[in-house]
Amino acid sequence: MLAARAETSHSAIAQYEAGAKEPSVATLNRLVRAAGFATDVRLHRRADGAVGEHSRGDELAAVLELAAVFPTRHDPELRYPVFGR
Repeated sequence: MLAARAETSHSAIAQYEAGAKEPSVATLNRLVRAAGFATDVRLHRRADGAVGEHSRGDELAAVLELAAVFPTRHDPELRYPVFGR
């Protein structure tokens, strides 16, 4: 039984499954191990909010400035028919 292996109660697991209660980190780790899995955590930056000292807008502006430095590899005029006409 999962609850016994994770050293918690069946009713607690039912509450976690229903979203009525959230397990602590320690309890979550015990549940994961008791179910035969391992918890691997990888940290990464989130797409929202500020990154370091710069806002996402500043980051986008820096990327656009960098992109402007690279030469284009296409003709400045489109010589192919436009779709839908």
